[in-house]
Amino acid sequence: MLKQQLRAISSLLTSITLIGICTGMTSTLLSLRATIENFGTLTTGIIMSAYFIGFLFGTSRAPKDIRRVGYIRAFGGLAALAAASILIQAIWVDPIVWFVMRFLTGFAISAIFVIVESWLNTMADNKNRGTLLSVYLVLIYGGLVAGQLILGITDPAGFVAFALVALLINFALIPILISVTVEPTTHESRKVPIRSLLQLVPLGMVNAFIMQACYAMFYGIGPMYATYIGLSVAQVSYFMAAFILGGMLAQAPIGLLSDRIDRRIMMAGCAGTAAIMAFILSQLDASGAWLIYVCVTLFGACALPLYSLGMAHTNDYLEKDQMVGATGAIIKVGGIGSIIGAPAVAALMQFGAVNYFFLLIMVMTSFVCAYSLYRITKRPKAGDQSHSAYAMLGPTQTSDELLTTLADEQAHIIEEEEAEAESQQPNASA
Repeated sequence: MLKQQLRAISSLLTSITLIGICTGMTSTLLSLRATIENFGTLTTGIIMSAYFIGFLFGTSRAPKDIRRVGYIRAFGGLAALAAASILIQAIWVDPIVWFVMRFLTGFAISAIFVIVESWLNTMADNKNRGTLLSVYLVLIYGGLVAGQLILGITDPAGFVAFALVALLINFALIPILISVTVEPTTHESRKVPIRSLLQLVPLGMVNAFIMQACYAMFYGIGPMYATYIGLSVAQVSYFMAAFILGGMLAQAPIGLLSDRIDRRIMMAGCAGTAAIMAFILSQLDASGAWLIYVCVTLFGACALPLYSLGMAHTNDYLEKDQMVGATGAIIKVGGIGSIIGAPAVAALMQFGAVNYFFLLIMVMTSFVCAYSLYRITKRPKAGDQSHSAYAMLGPTQTSDELLTTLADEQAHIIEEEEAEAESQQPNASA
């Protein structure tokens, strides 16, 4: 049964792997090119934050458009938008243009993840959903690693690297557009306000905000930091690939282990180890390149699973019909952290505090570790730790149920505004 389902979605998995390669290449490519063009660290950080602004906006706005035009056509249009935004950045090397195009890239990629995960949820059932999502996640991380390695053999100062990203995005269109599929269905779920989650599961919200800020800092400013300490372009690509590879290898074992013991213990252990690795990395330079690769691999293995651990911990204390709404709230909180993260560390580096890059990450992960241990003393372990479908997912994706929730929220807001306007008309005429 599983083999048949994997065969049925092989075209989808091929497309998303190519998208993963492009995503992995783009962030590092832009960071390196911004360094070459002397944009400055603060300007680069602001540009990189535009991606996360677009991603957050995409999860709020794109669902309504996707439901209106259909998933397949939306995938084609969004992929074309992502490819065009990359090429425009190669043609017009200007901070303002790059900010706008980076925003559009984030918007397009977030909506593409909505489509892909909706398709996966439609094809999966409760017996194999975790396995299918694990395969999906491994392919995403594998694509990110491959993107870093491909970038290592290209010249970020030229046009070819940008053209290669756009070409791969166009190739990603082919498998999904020529395949036969069924449009995903939608389900109802209960909305969960952010304020309620802060009271019910504060650790999950704090973890989402801090870890997404760390991810944004590393993906957005990490290549620039690696350049500052003396790594070559090829070494920078290995540096970024090692981080993602560590997360890819550790995600499944850590997720499975967290089902057997208190997740807060796992979160404290991962965050504490990540803090130690960040401190060690802050003391290294290009003379110890191989030691840097080892440490950044361990850092990624501990840091990248933290977001999904926090998501699973949050779901442990929720009713089933609250989980999807909570996912939407956590994505929004994490998105705010992403928007703040890259510019914050870039501002520090702008004023010469280069070594503060990993030291700031160390402080943030140490706080997650300490707060996880504190929450253990305040609350007993969840009676029945459920293994959520989201426990194995990466930090910035969404799903079909979330798509429905967000679209319904938007429609509800519009209905309330129309009703209020109608109620005011008789008073105005009187």
